[in-house]
This record gives sequence, C-alpha cells and structure tokens, in this order.
Amino acid sequence: MAAEPTSKTLPTEDGPVVDDLDKKPKDESDPPSGSELEDTEADAVDEKALLRKIDWRLLPAVGILYLLSFLDRSNVGNARIEGLADDLHMTGNQYLTGLTLYFIGYVLFEVPCNIILKRTTPRFWLPTLTIVWGIVATLMGIVQNLTGFFVARFFLGVTESGLFPGVVYYFSMWYQRRERQFRISLFFGFAALAGSFGGILAYGIGHMAGVVWENGWRWIFILEGIATVVVAVAAYWFIHNYPETAEFLSDKERSFIRSRLSSDSDATHDERFTWNNVAKALRDPKSWLYGLSFHGMSLPLYTFSLFLPTIIKDLGYKAASAQLLTIPPYAFAFVTTIAVAIVSERTGQRAIPLIGSALFAIIGYIVLLANADPVNRPGVSYLGTFFAAGGIYPATALALSWPAINVSGQTKRAVANAMQISIGNLGAVLGTQLYRASDGPRYFVGHSFALAYLVGEIIVSLVLYLLLKRENERRGAITREVKEVGELVDWSGDDDPRWRFQF
Repeated sequence: MAAEPTSKTLPTEDGPVVDDLDKKPKDESDPPSGSELEDTEADAVDEKALLRKIDWRLLPAVGILYLLSFLDRSNVGNARIEGLADDLHMTGNQYLTGLTLYFIGYVLFEVPCNIILKRTTPRFWLPTLTIVWGIVATLMGIVQNLTGFFVARFFLGVTESGLFPGVVYYFSMWYQRRERQFRISLFFGFAALAGSFGGILAYGIGHMAGVVWENGWRWIFILEGIATVVVAVAAYWFIHNYPETAEFLSDKERSFIRSRLSSDSDATHDERFTWNNVAKALRDPKSWLYGLSFHGMSLPLYTFSLFLPTIIKDLGYKAASAQLLTIPPYAFAFVTTIAVAIVSERTGQRAIPLIGSALFAIIGYIVLLANADPVNRPGVSYLGTFFAAGGIYPATALALSWPAINVSGQTKRAVANAMQISIGNLGAVLGTQLYRASDGPRYFVGHSFALAYLVGEIIVSLVLYLLLKRENERRGAITREVKEVGELVDWSGDDDPRWRFQF
C-alpha cells in the first residue's frame, strides 16, 4: 500500500476503518497539522467533478488505442473474405496457422512488456507500442507470400501484447479499487466498437478492389495501419503519466487524489522495481486463477471476433453484405458491456454478473449449434451471434478487472495483469485452429468448444467467488484480533490480513 497504516487503520473494500479510541483530545489553539491542511484542501475539491475530469482525459485516449489494437488484430477476418487467402495461395489450415502465430507472440511478450512499462512511463511506452504495431499492420498489406503473412502476424502479436495489461495497470494508479472495474469495462467496450467500425471500414475499403491490386484486402491493412501510426504519434501528447505529473491537474487536485488513493490502494507508494515482487505474482495461486478466468473467455472472444465475417458469409451472404452484417452484433455487445458494468458497479458484485453474462452467451451458441440448416435458416444463426456477442464482451470485461482490483503491490499487479492475459490467450491459440472451412457453415466443432469454455468459465468464477469470500472471512477474524491487542503489522500488500478482496 501507499503508506504503512498503524494498528488503528483497518482497510476494507471501501477504504480504511479508523479506530478513534486512543486519539488524544486536541487543543483548539494548536496549529493545524499537515494532514489537516490536506484534508482542508480535499474538502474544497468536488470529487465527482474531478472523476469526470480524469475520465475524459484518460478513457477516450487509451480507448482509442485499444480500438485500433482490436481493429488491427481482427481485420484479418474482414480481409479473408476480400481475397486474402486466394491471393497468397494459402489453404484454410495455413490461414489458421497465421492466426495462431499472432497469439504465440502475444503470450510470450505479455509479462516483459508490463515490466518495461513499470520501468518507463505510460506516455512513452503506450504510444511507442502503438506506432510499432501500426507499422507492422501496414506492412501486412504488402506481403507477397505465406511466409510474409506468418512473420507479420507473429510480430503484430508481439507489439500489441503490452497495451491491454499496461492500461489496466495504468488505471490502478489513478482510480480507487471500487472505481476500476467500471473503467476497465468501458475501456474494453472499445473492442466491441472496433468490431462495428471494422465492418463499416471493410465494406467501404472493399470497394477499392482494382486500385493497384485486383482485390481490396491489402487496402484494409494499409489504410487502417497508417491511421494507427498517425493516432499513435499524437498519443505522445494526449497520454498522461500519473497524477503527480499530469499537467491537467492542479496542486490541490493532486493532493486530493493522493489522499483518496492512499486510503485503499498502493498507487501513491513509490515502489521500486524488484524481481522479488515479480516472483510474488508468480507464487500467488490467485494470479493463476485470474489467468484461468480470462482463459475461459479468450477462446469465445477471439474466435467470435476473428471468424464472425466468415460465419456470416457462409450463411449465404455476399462478402459486402457480410461485412455490414457484422456491425449490429458488435453494437449490441457494446451496449450490454456498458449495462453489465453499471450493474456490477452499483451492486459491488463481480462474479454474479460475469456468470450471468456467460450464460447469456451460452444461449447464443446453443442457438448456433441447434440450427442444423443454417443456409436455409440464416436468420436463426444470425440471432445466435447477438446472444454470443452480448454475453462474451461483458463477461470478458469483468474477468479482466479482477487482478486490477484485488492485487496489491505495483510490480506484483503489473505482472499479475500480464500473466492473466498470457494465460488467457492460450485459449485463443487453441481457438484459432477450430473454425476450419470444411466445418462450415455450421462450425459444429468451433461452436461446441466455445460453449464448453463458457461452462468452464462459470466454474472458475464460482471457485474464485468462494475462495475470495472465504479468505475475507478468515482475515476478518484476524483483523479483529489485531485491533484488540493493538499489535502493529507492517503492510505487505494483498498478503496483509487487513486487505479485503472484491468478488
């Protein structure tokens, strides 16, 4: 935590509980202390207005970067139905191998990227990553053979791997624990928007077929990649570091933010990087469970985003129509992601809304699997994509928020966030091999795996819910004993018995 609380300060989910029994009476003539001056300044700050100010400065900036990230990784699905596979003379299995290579690069470099973020700054690292992956995405438009496609996909995964876990860590340095989940869900909602924008852009760019190249798929990569680079260069000016150096904050607001963060998190602690703190994350079983939770969502998430254009096209629609028909399910997913985030925020629940969202997605895959003749009844399968999208995206957002609100220790949290994405994306590695052309248009194997993973996600969420709840109850008894005997306990991050997990 930011400061070492005394035996009289017992942090809970919503902040510390202060025991006033041993406070000495204060002479009214005594001058105000430094902490009292800080409290006086805090009283003059409108907390809600300040949070709105922070939200407007942070969320659109990093949200746009994530929209571009998701667009550049998933537009390969749009490019495929615009002639990518035919021009590069690749088989269906070779195409799937290219998708797999992206996630191998992603998994391998997740943790190193967050370590670099901890040792540098968000303003430097996040835009730099974006520029590099934008260049790689652009170069995908000029590959001439299968080898070039494989290399480009692998390095796209490497360069994109640091954004999401980096931003989750970044939020933890600005927001209190109870505020992070909603912001992470809003941030992740940009992934759904990327799907909608991807469909619109692919529809328009697809009409560039015949300009330089016979098919228009190259222009999808080139134009969207160039747009990424341009936005990334501007990001050096609109991405802020941390509250202590953010130019848009006044000294009074910085003081207030420092005060409110120190009450329930470690964001104000000047923690230096050590490999021991990296090891703490690796040794914590909960870090692996958070990863397993995202693992359960990554396979449905990425198979849906990568193969939705193909799934819709195989229902009997032309390529241009299929591009447009991808837009409504993603728009619906954006709405459900925000709605579930609001419910989770107001109820203080994480596991229950996550399980409910997973069940909603399961309905979608049951509909897709039950439709034995999707070509003659395309509307049924198309309806199933709405249920799948509407459940996958909010459930994924909630799964990704758990380490951000439950792991204390800045380096440990940065590593735990990266571990979660790495472990989770192993599910995506498997998923990229499941939707084979020979299985279309029903895609029984792929849809069945997605459904099974969603069932597994429900089980993992229940295990985490019970584990965290039981741990809180155990620690509740310990902290009562500490309070009674007045024993000092040095703060030790989320291992401290006074820390409370959110579930």
